[in-house]
Amino acid sequence: MYFKNCCGLTNLYPNLTIMAVEVITTEDLKAFRMLLLEDFKNILNNQNDRPAKRWLKSYEVMTMLNITKNTLMTYRNNGILYAKKVGGVYYYAYQDIQELLKKN
Repeated sequence: MYFKNCCGLTNLYPNLTIMAVEVITTEDLKAFRMLLLEDFKNILNNQNDRPAKRWLKSYEVMTMLNITKNTLMTYRNNGILYAKKVGGVYYYAYQDIQELLKKN
């Protein structure tokens, strides 16, 4: 048989690479799973500190501040909140909303 010794294999198959094999146990997999879950928790907790969006639409601002459309328009016209208009839609900076909430 051709497979009796390692040297015979390499002579028959010159492109054959012999690799070291590492055995992974179920305990190794469980430990890896726990590390992976801990990393995901850390990532998710860090994301909660940051806003999901940098810019908010009018309806989102109205919901956050619990105000009407007319009040939001008054805030915008009086310079209380700065808005950018893109294609007919007003966008408000999340940071500005947070500052307004801290003031009141």
